[in-house]
Amino acid sequence: MNTIIFIFFRRLRQPLLTLVIAYSIAVLGLVLIPGQDGDGNIWHMDFFHAFYFVSYMATTIGFGEIPYAFTDAQRIWVLFSIYATVIGWLYAIGTLLTLVQDKSFQEAITERRFAHRIKQLKEPFYIVCGYGETGEALVSVLTERNQNVVVIDSNPNINNILQMANLRQYVPGLHGDASRPIHLLEAGLEHPLCQGVIAVTNDNEVNLQVAVTSKLLHPDIKVICRADSHEVEDNMSSFGTDYIIDPFDTFAIHLATVIQSPALYLLNQWLTGVRYQSLCHPVYPPQTGFWIVCGYGRFGKTVYQQLRDNGIKPIIIEATPEKTGLTEAGIADDDWILGWGTDAATLEKAGIKDAVGLIAGTDNDSNNLSIIMTAKELNPDLFVVARNNLADNERLFEAIDAEIVMHPSSIIANKIRVLLATPLLYAFMSLAAKQSNKWASEMVGRVSMVVKEQVPEIWELDINDEQAYAVNIAIENGVQVTLGNLLADSRQRE
Repeated sequence: MNTIIFIFFRRLRQPLLTLVIAYSIAVLGLVLIPGQDGDGNIWHMDFFHAFYFVSYMATTIGFGEIPYAFTDAQRIWVLFSIYATVIGWLYAIGTLLTLVQDKSFQEAITERRFAHRIKQLKEPFYIVCGYGETGEALVSVLTERNQNVVVIDSNPNINNILQMANLRQYVPGLHGDASRPIHLLEAGLEHPLCQGVIAVTNDNEVNLQVAVTSKLLHPDIKVICRADSHEVEDNMSSFGTDYIIDPFDTFAIHLATVIQSPALYLLNQWLTGVRYQSLCHPVYPPQTGFWIVCGYGRFGKTVYQQLRDNGIKPIIIEATPEKTGLTEAGIADDDWILGWGTDAATLEKAGIKDAVGLIAGTDNDSNNLSIIMTAKELNPDLFVVARNNLADNERLFEAIDAEIVMHPSSIIANKIRVLLATPLLYAFMSLAAKQSNKWASEMVGRVSMVVKEQVPEIWELDINDEQAYAVNIAIENGVQVTLGNLLADSRQRE
């Protein structure tokens, strides 16, 4: 409200001063100019009657001469006052109309209404900072699970975008810089029902500032941040950020999993899939032979290291080695080729006909598609891993029929969804990673016996007085309650 008042008086200061001066001069003139009463005696109007007369004269230009008929001198002065005050009012009204149409004033009012609406929330909610591809996917999956969301984004059209989005619930949005504490506070950071803050902007510094602000102003809430560099991750960790997600590191771990234990990778895809998603088929990447990695950026570095750690020899194709740090990475000259990988000559120089796997991992979707198409013409038996940067190109990557498609935004949104909706599932998969491929195969078999064509529906149940009173009392009394007891049909008591 202070911002609105400040803008109002700053813009209307000159018009208001003009009106005050015009009124003051008009009133003073009527007080000083002598008039005549009904008996012809000299009479001076007092300040009260003068102000009363000027007030309705200036706004209506329709009046009676009170308390006595005016003299010619008074009428001349009134004539001057009419033009002065009417012009002053026109100036003030014109400025007011301009102010109402001013974008900064409209944003201040919208921001005030937004803050008031957030204060009135009666259900738990999450604050999502950034509504790009990652934020959009995340908000969609959260609202599908009936979880309330508040969005902060730098796009001035964020409210229109949210209104046009096919979301299950109403999502309030604020146009603002999420790194500013005032905007986080307006979004409900200190609200008692705020469950967590999720920073998924495309700026590491903004995400870091959100993490710092959230942990300092509301230490008890859950904070999840996206980070694309290990230095920023370390900084976030120092402030107690609960979860830090690097999409490239996450996918590199997935790639290592599918190489080491295809069944565990399949189990992870099934259990963490989005509701109503079709079951994906198992993939079996080659574990011998060499791979070609196109692009040595953030994504290329992580998958290159994972391939090396799994005993696979990768050959790198990179067009800008100085920019990506390839020349300083200590990689032998025989292990990398200068070029884009979109032309057959570069791929043949890298040994594409003898390669068993290809990773198209540049930050340009057109280049990645071109790399895959050219490579498949030279070696149709390649195991292909593609990086899909933009969601709009998803259909293109489906058409190119790559074995694994990595979409950074989807990886982040899906992992955050699991952390918020089913945190025990995240813990389960962390423990499952330590099991053998045989164990994972058995689990896949058990799941496939329960589900048909879609991923299983997964939820969590709290054993407490509200959700499971009898079970909770039994546990408190020392009774051992097993998972089999919880899954038993209550109608079959034998």
